[in-house]
Amino acid sequence: MVQTISQWLPYLAQGAWVTVKITLLSGVVAMLFAFLSGLGRLSSLKPIRWLAGGYIELFRAASLLVLLFWVYFALPIAGLELSKTWSAVLAIGLNIGAYGGEIVRSAIQAIPKGQDEASIALNLSPSTRMRLIILPQAIARMLPPMGNLWIEMLKSTSLVYFITMADLTYEAMILRNNYYTDTPLIFGLLLLIYYVLASCIAVPVKWLERKLTAWR
Repeated sequence: MVQTISQWLPYLAQGAWVTVKITLLSGVVAMLFAFLSGLGRLSSLKPIRWLAGGYIELFRAASLLVLLFWVYFALPIAGLELSKTWSAVLAIGLNIGAYGGEIVRSAIQAIPKGQDEASIALNLSPSTRMRLIILPQAIARMLPPMGNLWIEMLKSTSLVYFITMADLTYEAMILRNNYYTDTPLIFGLLLLIYYVLASCIAVPVKWLERKLTAWR
């Protein structure tokens, strides 16, 4: 059994790298849209609030798998063809970013009003108040739900199997087709690798949360 697993590991490692790459790239897109939409929901300008709210409601309601199919199969018909990697990154990033937008909004709104009022009394500009007073405290509140969201994003990458990207799940399915009698072992390894990858997100997030909330 050990020899068999050692033969599988290079394929699973290759798939794990693709999974990690998609997670990281999607995370950049997701965090960008999360902060833009979260701050947009709090804007004093109605058009910006409506635009941010529309994005959040639309992409939270959309099935990620359908969104992935739409980006990969439908956009080329409209003249915009993306690679498998960027189709996955865009679909996952837009979907996860919508959930992140609500996390950003709620974290900022959870900051006591007195903080904002005190910074106004100090004659700080709105951008300075947000950058120096509100966001540093809000980010500490965002960390636990954002950490969970990153783990969800990691797990969501398994859907790229359906556009034949050679991620971790795809490689496991190929092995399963070739070693059908070892299916329980293959999927057991798959679960274990996803657990390790998720722990690589959860542990640093918990450490950072303790550091940022030590002053409380």
